[in-house]
Amino acid sequence: MIDHDCAAVRVDTVPVNFKLIPPTALPCLTSPDRQRLPKRDRRRVARRQPSKPSSQMPPMPRVTKRVVLHFPGFEPFDAEAHRLRYQRSAQQSATAWDFRSDVGPLVRTKQAAHFDVDCAGSDWQASSRIHVFDHDVLVDALSRRSLARRLAGGFASALHVAFNGGLWGYFRHAWRFGLFALFPFLLAGLMTAAALVVAFFPHWLDLSSWNLLWSVPLAALLVRQVLLPFAAKFHTLHLFADWEMAVALARLDRPDFNRWLESCVDGAREAFSENADEYLISSHSMGSSVAAHVIGLLIERHPDILAGKRVVFATLGGAILQCALMRPAQALRARIGAIARAKEIFWFEVQCLTDVVNFYKTRTVTLAGHPQEKQPSIAYIRVKHMLSADRYRKIRRNFLRVHRQYVLGPDVRACFDFTLLTAGPLPAAAFASFSRTNMPVL
Repeated sequence: MIDHDCAAVRVDTVPVNFKLIPPTALPCLTSPDRQRLPKRDRRRVARRQPSKPSSQMPPMPRVTKRVVLHFPGFEPFDAEAHRLRYQRSAQQSATAWDFRSDVGPLVRTKQAAHFDVDCAGSDWQASSRIHVFDHDVLVDALSRRSLARRLAGGFASALHVAFNGGLWGYFRHAWRFGLFALFPFLLAGLMTAAALVVAFFPHWLDLSSWNLLWSVPLAALLVRQVLLPFAAKFHTLHLFADWEMAVALARLDRPDFNRWLESCVDGAREAFSENADEYLISSHSMGSSVAAHVIGLLIERHPDILAGKRVVFATLGGAILQCALMRPAQALRARIGAIARAKEIFWFEVQCLTDVVNFYKTRTVTLAGHPQEKQPSIAYIRVKHMLSADRYRKIRRNFLRVHRQYVLGPDVRACFDFTLLTAGPLPAAAFASFSRTNMPVL
């Protein structure tokens, strides 16, 4: 019985007064005792229980050989640029965690590119082969077009997203992502309106049409010298291309994109043919939609390819729903379901509150139309806990830089570390449960 006026809890007629005992004594209430308490007070006691320190956690099985299939986000980076970034990040992690790392050269094959990573601590060694499924060839094709074509393609993609349920789904399930989706198009619209105002200013003042001879060039100069550099600071045209790729992955109606996906499937099949203790599929941002397509296709065509393997799927700041919430994305949603049903795959998502480019606290598999399937675990992180106070202060207002931190190196030890996930000695699935009170122990 609970007397809330005196904050006393009665268990088996023995009163326990929260005011009279220190918080550390609360765990003396055994599990059966807690079950006899009213629900609200069970929650109160549970919140007061300290987590077991990492030093007291039982040792985890070590991974000595890992194969990683990494699907990067939408960036103008080829496989070598991703390798160089990984090398820098690995050095940062090695400094923070006191271990040695050696990142090998990039090796290109017919199907994909990969590089080897060897890490070692005082009493452990781990080797990883990281296959990089970058989409730089697609980013380059979208970015090499004229300004007019890039603007037209971006606005066409925005209309497609809006009229096919994507925008409504974003605001319904992750309103901050909805604002992120609108941002580049609102900015481009305001810039276009400003240029038109300058170009037709003489007309609105009822001046002679001859004045357009100076107003139109002035508007063009404004666009080139002021508006485009300003838009570049916010990666506006890059985000236009990002949305074009999102629509292409939802509709699967572009032959060049589909051929590229097929080449990724061949590369993934080759990666899974290698021997390893663990197979990790890691994806960042837009790469999560690519990974879902590739792994889902692989399962559809080769149902036994994962048999006997320990496979982990880690989506980092994942944006699968960017594509999957559009009505034409039936194939993508079906492949998400295939991954969720695969008993060999442990799927977890890493999400961050201050990252506006991920679907924070959403259930991807449920929203893709498979509420009856097992749902990915969610690990919540804070970017400010991974970086020094000075560095975080410099980047916190740059939303794309914050979004990239999932795959970058840390300044300090944190519960999530991309290098440890992909090349460390701990099972990748363990990172689904690490927290500030349950840190990785090497």
